[in-house]
Amino acid sequence: MLDQNEIDLFRDNVRKFLEKEVQPHYDQWEKDEKLPRELWNRMGENGLLCVDVPEQYGGFGADFRLSAVMVEEASRMGFGALASNLSVHSDIVAPYILHLGTEEQKQAWLPKMVTGEAVGSIGMTEPGAGSDLQAMKTRAEKDGDGYVINGQKTFITNGQHCDVIVLATKTDPNAGAKGVTLFTVDASLSGFSRGRNLEKMGHHAADTSELFFEGVQVGADQILGGEGKGFFNLMNELPRERLILALGAVAACEGMIDRTVAYTQERQAFGQPISKFQNTRFVLADLHAQVQVNKAFCAQCTDQYDRGELSTTNASIAKLTTTELQGKVADQCLQLFGGYGYMKEYPISRDFVDARIQRIYGGTSEIMKEIIARDILGR
Repeated sequence: MLDQNEIDLFRDNVRKFLEKEVQPHYDQWEKDEKLPRELWNRMGENGLLCVDVPEQYGGFGADFRLSAVMVEEASRMGFGALASNLSVHSDIVAPYILHLGTEEQKQAWLPKMVTGEAVGSIGMTEPGAGSDLQAMKTRAEKDGDGYVINGQKTFITNGQHCDVIVLATKTDPNAGAKGVTLFTVDASLSGFSRGRNLEKMGHHAADTSELFFEGVQVGADQILGGEGKGFFNLMNELPRERLILALGAVAACEGMIDRTVAYTQERQAFGQPISKFQNTRFVLADLHAQVQVNKAFCAQCTDQYDRGELSTTNASIAKLTTTELQGKVADQCLQLFGGYGYMKEYPISRDFVDARIQRIYGGTSEIMKEIIARDILGR
């Protein structure tokens, strides 16, 4: 396990990379509604992708904390779209393949994901199936020694750039949860196509797409984690996904508060900085206190994850409270900017719209509450 000095050094390197390679271009990427593909290669060259992948597959073999740094710092600097892309690639897709894949699947994809040669996405959501994964209609039907996949997915992060898709399918439509199977699908296969890059309220620089599968043939060796075990594997991997979203939310809150503190100390009203007014001071004090409490709980959850003890309930608590708080911080900090907060030239306006998705993807706040309620009240 890395000591704190090593983590701090990595964090400093991440900040320098973001300041040099991302910050000068980010506004344009937001207008383009897509990050440039070569950014993935540059992140890989600088050792910023999938850092907790074992050395035998090209990573550092570091712990989860180091991987979280990349998402935290992108979130803190207000690059929510980049944080979203990174979390899917390094903290969702890579762990799925590492934990569930065969040696051949790991060798095929993990080294390329570390270098940025391959971008990962996860195909779960469908037009008629979001949180209700058992309602998905994408089918993988046996065909000789392999399978033929037909169906579509939507709202897929990294959809325009992805090279490998961890795809959720139905292999037995009549078996409920036991009929769900995951596959690793190579995006270069015949029959796979990308739909349009979806226009979103926020996270504009994050490519989010429809994906289509029409007679895509895959071998049985591309099953990830066992036939019929997809739903349970998804449930087992979701705690990390929710934890990384929570950590990103906390860092985003800290970044927004820092930017608001700076603004309120500079902005004058009635002959003094608005930071001198009691309302400003109390709002910022209240937000800071709530962020620190959530940060402490996330640190506890991170320790539990490192020990293999993070429960679904605690991950859900972290995701629920931090993302709800992110929305509150964005709203109240924007209010302190006054009319300028509504102007695109001020990053707080982007922080505001970027925060909204956090309460939806990775499991909605309502789903998080249901999971927590089942733990304390039963079904």
